[in-house]
Amino acid sequence: MIVHQSIKEILSSEKLNIPVKVRGWVKTFRNDRFIALNDGSTLQHLQLVIDPEKYSEDFLKKISTGAAIEAEGELVESLGKGQKVEVQVEKLKILGEADPETYPVQPKRHTLEFLREIAHLRPRTNLFGAIMRVRSDLAFAIHEYFHQNDFFYIHTPIITAIDAEGAGQMFQVTTLDLKNPPLTEEGEIDYKKDFFGRKANLTVSGQLEAETYAMALGKVYTFGPTFRAENSNTTRHLAEFWMVEPEVAFLDLDGNMDLAEDFVKYIIGYVMKSRAGELEFLEKRLLQEEKSLPANKRSDMPLREKLQFILENQFVRISYTEAIEILKQSKPYKKKKFQFPVEWGVDLQSEHERYLVEKHFKSPVIIYDYPADIKAFYMRLNPDGKTVRAMDVLFPGIGEIIGGSQREERLDVLLEKMKKLGIDEKDLWWYVDLRKYGTAVHSGFGLGFERMVQFVTGMSNIRDVIPFPRTPKHADF
Repeated sequence: MIVHQSIKEILSSEKLNIPVKVRGWVKTFRNDRFIALNDGSTLQHLQLVIDPEKYSEDFLKKISTGAAIEAEGELVESLGKGQKVEVQVEKLKILGEADPETYPVQPKRHTLEFLREIAHLRPRTNLFGAIMRVRSDLAFAIHEYFHQNDFFYIHTPIITAIDAEGAGQMFQVTTLDLKNPPLTEEGEIDYKKDFFGRKANLTVSGQLEAETYAMALGKVYTFGPTFRAENSNTTRHLAEFWMVEPEVAFLDLDGNMDLAEDFVKYIIGYVMKSRAGELEFLEKRLLQEEKSLPANKRSDMPLREKLQFILENQFVRISYTEAIEILKQSKPYKKKKFQFPVEWGVDLQSEHERYLVEKHFKSPVIIYDYPADIKAFYMRLNPDGKTVRAMDVLFPGIGEIIGGSQREERLDVLLEKMKKLGIDEKDLWWYVDLRKYGTAVHSGFGLGFERMVQFVTGMSNIRDVIPFPRTPKHADF
């Protein structure tokens, strides 16, 4: 009996003139003889050669793009161009037909907008197959990195009663009757009657819960879905996305920056080796796409060169104050080319971050010691009373890729900051407890996984690097 093999296994084998069995989806069927087959295991297709005399006309019509088939035959050296081997088919079975009149993923160019409308079928295209294999390997590399460095994987809650970022843009979770909710004497919704006995939401971050485990297990990380109810229709925002959040006890900001740099270099280096073919394909696609753009809109370097740029360069580290001074001395600032203001105390925008990385330093950059007023309450206050031990990692083409900080471990300082921001100590009593019982210096950061996939694949829209994007007015799949 012939054992089924993936196309990746067959193409990576150096054996010839052996029997093989393959299953996959038809990409093209030419001249009633040549079938290009793909099973998702690799970017490459396997050519099947059939003898049309063996089959009826009705049978051959069923071998259309998108149909699932099984083939058995002999793997031989190919005499045609574009492939080293092919299968001389002896047995062919149609497992599932695809009506050529209605099947939407035909072998032609489709716009990304159209493919988003058929998100359930777009992974069958070469582009999205490549993106999702890269995404999968990046996720594996993340787990491998932390496992090799003795981190423990912690699953933090998806349903939570806290807003870790203080943004207030959260999705509510409730079992109350929305048409007739119970009310208090004051006429407010009585959340004591709700499932959890209080107001609950989908999490925006697992960081605060992860801190509790870092203060017991030493080094932990979360990697899970997070949610922001931000009504933003940009190429960089999703309502549902995945976050990677390590938290480490006894680690200060300098160590946190070391960890972030080592981490991103590892996962990028891993996928450059594991998915070299996909990255070559994505780079060629990007170069082709950019031919129609004006020169100032094109990437400064090809995709793989940009990734290598991250691996080969030591990340420059500058304070927020230094960054503001550099920006104020820049030509774009003096010629009023920046769209957003540059002054101490404002949050840096993507255009500022990209200038620092791509023009001034020509290197990845880590900016640290941001103004306290633009950062979260849990970040450690510096002696100057104005800045906090925060840091952002900036990449070319995208700006911020990681945000993190040394956490505020001092009870009195934390309580004072919470009071100033109107955060009720009772709501975070367990978080405050960490500062009462064995408090210690600790740090962590967050990496938006889709942002990283965007960077590695060169895709311009974040909706194209997640299987089923969730954005305002879109939750179709």
